[in-house]
Parts: sequence; C-alpha cells; structure tokens
Amino acid sequence: MPGARDCGRSCRCPEVRRRLPVLRWLPRYSLAWLQLDLMAGLVVGLTVVPQALAYAEVAGLPPQYGLYSSFMGCFVYCFLGTAKDVTLGPTAIMSLLVSSYTFHEPVYAVLLTFLSGCIQLAMGLLHLGVLLDFISCPVIKGFTSAASITISFNQVKNILGLQGIPRQFFLQVYETLRRIRETRAGDAVLGLSCLAALAGLRAMKSHLPRAASADPLAARVSYMIVWTTATARNALVVLFAGLVAYSFQVMGSQPLTLTGSVPQGLPPFRLPRFSLAAPNGTIPFETMVEDMGVGLAMVPLMGLLETVVIAKAFASQNNYRIDPNQELLAMGFANILGSFVSSYPITGSFGRTAVNAQSGVCTPAGGLVTGALVLLSLAYLTSLFYYIPKAALAAVIISAVVPMFDAGIFRTLWRVKRLDLVPLCVTFLLCFWEVQYGILAGMLVSGILLLYSIARPSIKVSEGDVLLVQPGSSLHFPAIRCLQDIICSHALAAPSPPRSIILDCCHISSIDYTVVVGLAELLQDLHNHGLSLIFCSLQDPVLQVLLSADLEGFQHFSRREEAEQAGAVALGGGRAAPFTSSSQSSVLPTGFIQ
Repeated sequence: MPGARDCGRSCRCPEVRRRLPVLRWLPRYSLAWLQLDLMAGLVVGLTVVPQALAYAEVAGLPPQYGLYSSFMGCFVYCFLGTAKDVTLGPTAIMSLLVSSYTFHEPVYAVLLTFLSGCIQLAMGLLHLGVLLDFISCPVIKGFTSAASITISFNQVKNILGLQGIPRQFFLQVYETLRRIRETRAGDAVLGLSCLAALAGLRAMKSHLPRAASADPLAARVSYMIVWTTATARNALVVLFAGLVAYSFQVMGSQPLTLTGSVPQGLPPFRLPRFSLAAPNGTIPFETMVEDMGVGLAMVPLMGLLETVVIAKAFASQNNYRIDPNQELLAMGFANILGSFVSSYPITGSFGRTAVNAQSGVCTPAGGLVTGALVLLSLAYLTSLFYYIPKAALAAVIISAVVPMFDAGIFRTLWRVKRLDLVPLCVTFLLCFWEVQYGILAGMLVSGILLLYSIARPSIKVSEGDVLLVQPGSSLHFPAIRCLQDIICSHALAAPSPPRSIILDCCHISSIDYTVVVGLAELLQDLHNHGLSLIFCSLQDPVLQVLLSADLEGFQHFSRREEAEQAGAVALGGGRAAPFTSSSQSSVLPTGFIQ
C-alpha cells in the first residue's frame, strides 16, 4: 500500500527519527520490555499520586492541581523524550518557584505553565540549551540546599497542626516558634510517626542486598516484596495514615487535620485563561505577565536545568545518550499541552526518575502507565483523598527534600576551590529571603568571577637577558590593559632595561580586535623607549589575525629559542630592532601551527 510505504520511509528518515525519538525504540519493542515497563510505571504511579497532592500544598494551590500536573508530561515525554528513565511532573523545587510567582492563584499558575512551555519550545528550536551552562554548580547546590530547608520548614506547620502561618521563611520561623504551644497532639504524633516510617523504609531499601538469579525462588520473591514495599513507601504511609484518619472519623472524633474534599473528575481540556476576574475588575494579560515578572525567566530555566541534569546523570549511569535540545522540545510541548489540562509548570523529578530506573524500565513507555494511573485516581479515587491527613503529606515532602541538602559541598569547595564558596553562600543565604533573588545574585557573582578571570589572566614573567612574558590563556579585550601594564612595568623598571621582550603565545588560541589595537599601542610605546617586542609560538588563527592587522614593527618566530636568539642579537647590537612594517622573521604558512 502506498500509505504504508510512505510511513515506512518517514520512519527511516533521520530527521523524523530525531524529532520523534519514539520511532527509534518502538519498532524493536518486545513483550519482555512491556512487562518491565508496566512494573516500573505502576511503582512510579504509586509514588507520584501522594507526592502530587503534597507538592500542590508547596505551590500554594488546591490539591487536585498536583494531580492535574502529573499525567500530561508522562504522555508527551513517551513520544518526544530521549531518556528512558526520566519522568516529568511536579517537583518540590518547581512547586516552590511556582508559589513565589503565582500568588496562590491557579489561573496565574496555568498561564505560567503555558508561557514557560512556549519559552522552552523556542529555546529548543533555536538550540539555546547552551544557556544552561552559565548556571554554575555552586549556584545550583546553593539553591537546592536552601530549597530543602525552606520546603521542609514550610511543612513543619502541618506536622504540628498549626494554622495561619505565613509563607515568608523568616516570618514562618518566628510564628512557628511563637505558637509552638498550639501544637495539635494528633497531627504531631502521626506526622513524626510517618517521618520515622519513611526514614526506616528508605534505610531498609539502601541496605537491601540484591537477589541473584541463582538464589532460591523464595529468596527472590522475598526480595521483590521488600523492595516494592520500600520503593512504594510514600503510597503505603499515606494509605496507612488515611486508614487511621478514617477510623477516627467512624468513631466520631477527629484529632487530625485532613486534606478535605478534592474535586472528582478529569480536568477540562481548554486553553489557559489569559485574564483573571477580580473584585475590582478584570486583570488583563499584560498585567498578569508583569505580575509574574522574572518568574517567566526563572521557571523555564530551572525546569530545563532540572530535566537536562537528571537526564544526563541517568544516561551516563545506564550507558545511553540524550539530545539536550530534544529534551527542551519535550519539556516545551509537555508544559504547553499541560496548560490545557490546568497543570502548573512541571520538570524532571530526580526521586521518581531514580525509582523508574531502579524498577528496570526499558523505554519511556513506562510513563504511559504512570499517567494512566493518575487519570484513574482523578476519575474514581478522589473521594478517598478526603481522609489523607496533612501531617502525612508533610512527612512525604520532608522525606523527599531533606536528601537534597548537600552539607558536604561546603567542605568540598573549601578543599578544592574556596573562591567558589562565594556564589554558593550568596545563593544559599539570599534564597531564604526570596528564591529569585538568591538565584540571580548567585549567577551574577559567578559571572563576575568568570569575567575577573578573563580580565586578569595568569601571566608568567621571567627576567633574564630578555624579558619573557607568557600569558596562561587566551586574550580578550578586558585583559589587554593588564598585559600592557605588566610588560611595561617589568620592562621599564630596571635601571638598565633589556632591549627585547618576548611574548610567548603558546597558550593563546584566540584574540579579538581590541587586543590587536592594544598590542599595536604596546609596540609603539615600547619602541618609544628603545625596546622591541617579539612574538613567538603563535597559533595559526592568532597569527592570521595579527598578519591581517599589518601591525607596525610586528616580529614573530615559530619557536621560543629562535625568538630568544633574535632578542639577544638585538640586545648585543645596542639598539632596538628597526621599527618597520615588514616582518623580521619568516612567515609561517597557513595551517602550520594547529
């Protein structure tokens, strides 16, 4: 059939296969893969449902919005993602960012999802994933460590059963400590018990010896039961807490604070709203965009950063490759389509991705099972969510985010490079005030440190019969004034200054026009003082730039030894080399030095 042949040709087209990664693995799909994908999808689904309800609380949104955000990304990533392990959905960090920019208003959250998806999609199409390289590791570590503390403390009020606690971190700490005597005993006991259970199950899983294929069947079955119990610990703890709350309800007393009613049914498929009805009139689209402000940059960037970093980590661990720009496209489409089902911004989840990988998932098809389980919960199980205690959900969140705090990074940077502690500490401390200020300040400090290293490169100076100057890296326009000052200060400082200065350019791979102008000024200045400047070990791209500039008095040699001999000759002659426009040495052919 012509249609089938056309389809076959399209599947074989490299561009189509690159844009639709599902076409790479779907033709090879097998029954063995299906069994493993089903198992992984179910386990991740049991993890994401309680987490989604809890993360909606972090985002300051009604609990159903956590579920609305948990299925579209699974479906989209199955077709467009390049990492078999990654699962998209709500995360603690993204929920914290959403709470900072959407004012606890679902309409703002859904619009932010749509706009973030458009920005991510545009970045993917323009291959702008390189921008993520400008967010340094110390900034990321500072943000995640601060986020783990702020998110955890934000849930202390639910563990203690306190109401009316402000969301700003410092006010939150003050009010929580001031009202500690108002703690509800039931919430505190249940919350601490859930925390202990989650910590115990996590420790049990980390110390569980893997069963070998040669072990008896009973041992392998026991391993699977224990492993599944520990992996699905969030769902089991929430289920147990719900049963406790329901038992109290039946007995006619309720010492626990419950989640309450969650609207049943699937969200309507519709465009996000581009205006918001308010008591004083309608808030137009332009005002909503202004209100979200810097969040329109921070949310898509942090979403991409989380996803790409997680995808790279698990791709390296499991021996496959990802396409970062394709990941951007997948994220963009997931958020755009997610906004049609009332999702708030989503990204890759490290915890659920780890569960997915440990469950033996073979392809992104495992996400279809996870998404279907979330839809099933929305359609039929939301009435059961009424009895879930808020203290249990708080325990789930705290258990998930506490491992994000990396205390060792401070010690590591102190040992490896202490200067990197500056952006780390700036980000860490300011994130307690406002997340966006912490990230922006950390990026600014990192940028300043980077620019300073460019503006003040390491320059080695050796005194002798000739003055040998060797820059340790490429020269760019902020560094030329530093180079001029160093050469002039050393060349003119001695009572009898040497007549030749050798500039060893072996480490210089590129220069710009401002550097060329600065070198021309340096040549003129040295000549006025009876000195000559000789270049050596020029790499071909740099040599071609300098030859094209036709610098007056430009001399160059391919090796340092030749330059030193020429400098010694000039020194012995008692005068500087003639200041002419012609080169005083042989011109290297194009491509001679690579």
